[in-house]
Amino acid sequence: MELQQFYYDNKIVRNFIYATLFWGVVGMSVGLLLAFLFLFPNLTDGIPWLSFGRIRPLHTNAVVFAFVGNAIFAGIYYSTQRLLKTRMFSDTLSKINFWGWQLLIVLAAISLPLGYTTTKEYAELEWPLDIMLAVIWIVFGWNLIGTLLKRRQRHLYVAIWFYIATFVTVAVLHIFNSLALPVDLFKSYSAYAGVQDALVQWWYGHNAVAFFLTTPFLGLMYYFVPKAANRPVYSYKLSIIHFWSLIFIYIWAGPHHLLYTALPEWAQNLGVAFSVMLLMPSWGGMINGLLTLRGAWDKVRTEPVLKFFVVALTGYGMATFEGPMLSLKNVNAIAHFSDWIIAHVHLGALAWNGFLTFGMIYWLAPRLFKSTLFSKKLANIHFWSGTLGIVLYTIPMYVAGFAQASMWKQFNPDGTLTYGNFLETVTEIIPMYTLRAIGGTLYILGLFLLIYNVYKTAKAGSAVTDELAEAAPLQRISRRRIAGEAWHTWLERKPVQLVILSTVAISIGGIIQIVPTILVKSNVPTITTVKPYTPLELEGRDLYIRESCVSCHSQMIRPFRSEVERYGDYSKAGEFVYDRPFLWGSKRTGPDLARIGGKYSDNWHFNHMWDPQSTSSGSIMPAYKWLITDKLDRSKTQAKMRTLVKLGVPYSEEEIQGAHELMEAQAMEIQQNLYNDPDFVRTYEADKAYAQEHGQDFVEMKDREIVAMIAYLQRLGTDIKIQEPETSTSSN
Repeated sequence: MELQQFYYDNKIVRNFIYATLFWGVVGMSVGLLLAFLFLFPNLTDGIPWLSFGRIRPLHTNAVVFAFVGNAIFAGIYYSTQRLLKTRMFSDTLSKINFWGWQLLIVLAAISLPLGYTTTKEYAELEWPLDIMLAVIWIVFGWNLIGTLLKRRQRHLYVAIWFYIATFVTVAVLHIFNSLALPVDLFKSYSAYAGVQDALVQWWYGHNAVAFFLTTPFLGLMYYFVPKAANRPVYSYKLSIIHFWSLIFIYIWAGPHHLLYTALPEWAQNLGVAFSVMLLMPSWGGMINGLLTLRGAWDKVRTEPVLKFFVVALTGYGMATFEGPMLSLKNVNAIAHFSDWIIAHVHLGALAWNGFLTFGMIYWLAPRLFKSTLFSKKLANIHFWSGTLGIVLYTIPMYVAGFAQASMWKQFNPDGTLTYGNFLETVTEIIPMYTLRAIGGTLYILGLFLLIYNVYKTAKAGSAVTDELAEAAPLQRISRRRIAGEAWHTWLERKPVQLVILSTVAISIGGIIQIVPTILVKSNVPTITTVKPYTPLELEGRDLYIRESCVSCHSQMIRPFRSEVERYGDYSKAGEFVYDRPFLWGSKRTGPDLARIGGKYSDNWHFNHMWDPQSTSSGSIMPAYKWLITDKLDRSKTQAKMRTLVKLGVPYSEEEIQGAHELMEAQAMEIQQNLYNDPDFVRTYEADKAYAQEHGQDFVEMKDREIVAMIAYLQRLGTDIKIQEPETSTSSN
């Protein structure tokens, strides 16, 4: 049979690798800054766009979507062309994918520090960027499926199965979780509220980890590990079992992030059951990868690429053992909201995603530049620097998590909390935060060694943009199964059917979990005393969202004796029916705020935002002085209320029309509380004189952002506070 000549597109692969390295430096540098902010909370004092709350989502998005995302595209574009024996379907679509993705990242890097965020984990981008992400992702899928249809290789290798599942599932997850109603270009409200929003978000959040940080990397593992080891995949049958069981089971596991919360019990139990089952396919993949290296262990000792792959697979195995374990309720009761979760997440990210990416780039660089790797010695130094960095990062966080959980739950013999002051549980683990910062420093230093090594490798060689290849054209055969042909072998030559079956497999769990919670109202019972936020409280809540306070504070009291004693009565589903988005949180660097309303004076909240250490000695919370100096923008309040009405919030037209008057009255009350407080060190006249002395426009206290924030914080938990019975003083 006559062979056809064609060219692989290497330029798109190189571009994605360059982007991977660049954004890796950005994302990890921001992460390192965050680690140092735990030690020096005032390091960026007075700079709103460098405050902890605003750059924390920048770090996660830069690492997940910029560093890891570009690595995924680099690996998929390289391996897909060679597995299918064809150039990508469209060079134009490849370029749109690349430049569109970089533009999206740049816009995210600008908008998140400016406070334009939904606060949803891994889904913080506002609605215009959500749409942009969906469009770019569909372009990628169009290019991938188009390449499948023009392939010269009949059967689809296992890596391609994982790429297909990644495209389909991420599209479904992103679109449904991002459904929102815009107020304007920079603000929207989630289509879901409270419990429903939490379930949909963690259906997305857990499976964003599954289908963006796991399945594409499993595809890359199935391609690059055998290539680097020059060995076939250990077991084809295990690959089949691994793929189908993983994509079917993973989608059910999201509710294990919401154990002991206000989520219905049946949904929590489903999440636990499928999370435990998830251990089997996850470890099946790890075993398949490690056993692929059988007979090549001597090579592992000398080849840095294989060293990175071994640690990556080991990290994957450890993280996917820990995930099901953390879904057990007795373990989750200890780990959730603590630094244990931070250790778990970073074990997967630094070892599995990071090291597999590094190994892939070390393997690709000589081939893309027709050269040899500049220095294996530097690559080995990178390996050990990165490995030590992972150890110094994760182990202290595990220790911190265990310490936190233990201290939170300890009681004195008289029944009082041993550590009644939450801050005691923070100051105890500061040494662990120091070690984490050292570990992060070692890890990013290794990345710089990789960049230098790639640069020198490229300089010594010559880039081949279009790599010549040849293969026989695909011969069409019957659509039906051939006699003796296994069912899965038949499916492997049917990309459309494979896409459809993958979609069905990943849809079942989501439909069964989410639809009843959204459609069956009894699953989220209402509480008659819970009312919508007042206009001023609504603005304060949006400021709370802008500053991403949820990164450090939860609003979910679990039904544990220790939490009820510390924070108040446990949270009920009906409390959150007007919360768009939900703000239950994932980590307690500070105390829970679900019942904070009325606990402290307005003056205390004012001082706490101006200088947290003045109210809580030793606090690692940064100052938010701009809330006290900046004027509150009230121009969009009515538009926000009208948008919420469309989503079912019962604001009357009279309330909307009188919103500014309602805000003025509530703000005046808080202003009076502040100025009348004998401990408040400022007066109206002193404020006005200070502004005149410094040539500033005087903004009355009632018109400042801090007043809206105080209004929101003082509202939290007050709707269902148990009223003390009145004692009659009248005589018989």
